[in-house]
Amino acid sequence: MNVSVGVCAYNEAGNIARCLESVVSQKMEDYPLIEIVVVSSGSTDATDDVVTQFSQRDQRVRLVRQEKREGKNSAVNEFMRQAKGDLLVLVNADNIVEAGSLGNLVRPFHDEKVGVAGGHPLPVNDKSTVAGFAVHMLWDMHHRLSLIYPKVGEMMAFRNLHIQIPTGMQSDEDLIRMDLEKKGYRSVYVGEATVKNKGPSTIRDYIKQRTRVNIGERYMKKWFDVDIPTWDPRFLFQALQSFIKENWRYLDKMFLAICLEAYARVYASLHVRMDKGDRPVWSIVETTKKL
Repeated sequence: MNVSVGVCAYNEAGNIARCLESVVSQKMEDYPLIEIVVVSSGSTDATDDVVTQFSQRDQRVRLVRQEKREGKNSAVNEFMRQAKGDLLVLVNADNIVEAGSLGNLVRPFHDEKVGVAGGHPLPVNDKSTVAGFAVHMLWDMHHRLSLIYPKVGEMMAFRNLHIQIPTGMQSDEDLIRMDLEKKGYRSVYVGEATVKNKGPSTIRDYIKQRTRVNIGERYMKKWFDVDIPTWDPRFLFQALQSFIKENWRYLDKMFLAICLEAYARVYASLHVRMDKGDRPVWSIVETTKKL
């Protein structure tokens, strides 16, 4: 089997080259990396130029341009239509895949029953601030919970079954996972497949991002009756109990982080209960783009 990597981008001129460099430098022992498809959704900065220049260095990189920004799900669908690989990998344009992680991510597909594999995000935020601690706690909890019950996040791999996902909403990774699990495949979490990401640097941006993510997850439940693992109290309690044991010195920041997440979840739940709708296109959370 071979691998296609998809990178969805909107105005990522400052980050895309670093992301692509981290992907093309991966050593793939079992499954060859045959292409990196960058879907640029109506970018108005130098994103397309950066990708074009990079493709002259490595012919596996190619640019697919969408004239209009239609949301990530639309960009993911375009990647899935264009991809030639047996295994597809989604990487965010503002992320950095650490050495060896792509090989680790696709290794579980030796098992024919595995349909989806999720990676392990590592935030680069300053942990001394409230927002920075909240970001670290969020992804640390994500990791601990995924060890109990796999949850797909920032980087994922899945079998190329030529699917398409709804474009009138977000939650691309959960929609893909739902589709493949319905086809009888199972999902796994690969803690050794690490990817660096940048979370919001301000409390305002943190709430903005977490609210929109939770809205998408609540609509997954409302429209498809899909239970997201991070909403299951059993898994949350186990992950939180483990996190507290290792981070009890930061109880003040921990309490504030829990309050921020609780606010975002209550707001999102009310939003969905009143059926105000999900959005395929959201405004950029600017502080997540300054790596």
